Amino acid sequence: MSFQNKKSSSIIFAGHFAIDTIIRFKRRSKPSLGGSVSYCSLALSTYSQDINISIISHLGKLNFDYSLLDGINHKNIDLKGIKYSEVNNTQFVLDYYNHSRTLTLKFRSPNLKFNDIPVEYLDNPPEIIVLVPLCNEISIDYVSQILKQFPNIYLGVDLQGFLRKIREDGKVAYIYDEQIISNMSEIINLIGDKLILKGSEEEMKLLAGENEDLNKVMNHFLKYDNNAIFIMTLGERGSMLIKKGEKILNIPAFKARKVIDETGAGDVYFSIFLYEFIYSDKTWNAIENSAHLASAAASFLVEKKGPSGFKSKEKVLKRIDKRRYII
Repeated sequence: MSFQNKKSSSIIFAGHFAIDTIIRFKRRSKPSLGGSVSYCSLALSTYSQDINISIISHLGKLNFDYSLLDGINHKNIDLKGIKYSEVNNTQFVLDYYNHSRTLTLKFRSPNLKFNDIPVEYLDNPPEIIVLVPLCNEISIDYVSQILKQFPNIYLGVDLQGFLRKIREDGKVAYIYDEQIISNMSEIINLIGDKLILKGSEEEMKLLAGENEDLNKVMNHFLKYDNNAIFIMTLGERGSMLIKKGEKILNIPAFKARKVIDETGAGDVYFSIFLYEFIYSDKTWNAIENSAHLASAAASFLVEKKGPSGFKSKEKVLKRIDKRRYII
């Protein structure tokens, strides 16, 4: 894909690819492609063809089966931003049981470095760069350099990889760590008005220091001196959005035909929301509409295993028209 003389908008997703081994009720599936860069880019490339999609990542070659990239290679997704190294790639074991999940990190790819970003990306600013780390591979310094290079773009931030604490046994946990919380607050202040931040209920509660009232969790983010958009995804309970000077939005979740695999639903939500935001007039009503489309798109993802349950905007709109919400 060339960025020369581009006519459509551009979006870049930055973070690790992952090799996911999923265990569901003690049954182990064969390794599949994981990572938010995978789910986000595949979801968006299926949803619409009028946006240039690129990925920035650092991929370890030693344990990576390149057939995992077949789905992405068959899409119009720019992969020139991937750096390859003779190391093991980020690999997780996801163990699901009774609607809970244990996540274990087996291997970790190197951190992303600003100097590895292709020159053509630097010379042709996208509308938005989306930071979707898995295991702290994006530093504050990396964010700072992005902002210096692209002072006028929006920055999407997915909390998960910024907040995860990796224990010595590889188990991934969300526990209060003063340094991690301080770093995240610094990133929020650093990005300012151009920030669009998304986190799960667990992640947003951890960052807000609030364990019960969801409205209090959302109102916590109004303490920041900016006009950023904050999104909390709540699974079957939908999502909530807040911005300074606006009322809290409560967005319903849409009913799926069946629930097979919830992995990546938040990534689909975020990528579709950001796409719709880019093309909107940025009013709060338009943002509410973007969130409904994102919620409906995410409801398709859970109907299939792995990174495959993606649908076009046309099919998402049909699901919205039916208004079959999870009550």
